[in-house]
Amino acid sequence: MAGRDRSPTGETSGTTGPAPLTEFEAAVVRVLLATEPGDVLAYGEVAAEAGYPGAARAVGNVLRTVADLPWWRVVTASGRLIPHAPHEQARRLAAEGVATADGRVLGGP
Repeated sequence: MAGRDRSPTGETSGTTGPAPLTEFEAAVVRVLLATEPGDVLAYGEVAAEAGYPGAARAVGNVLRTVADLPWWRVVTASGRLIPHAPHEQARRLAAEGVATADGRVLGGP
């Protein structure tokens, strides 16, 4: 996805560029990298598992700025897919055995 320029390890290319990962970002990355194919989490679940309950919106920022994360495994609390790429998210989830319909994960996150 566009805009992702940091690796999950916080490394950047070159001597200038984006800042290393914050504690929060690193915690979110750990949670997301621990997911397995077929796992689906709500943004709030990711935040809580990272030790930051109530930071669901900030999880979305991490997904937008850190490369190589399994972003498609994260949905809203109601199971809604991301509005700017629902077909791609549904395709990736289906490849992992997760059913979706009408822009939502069936059975919720």
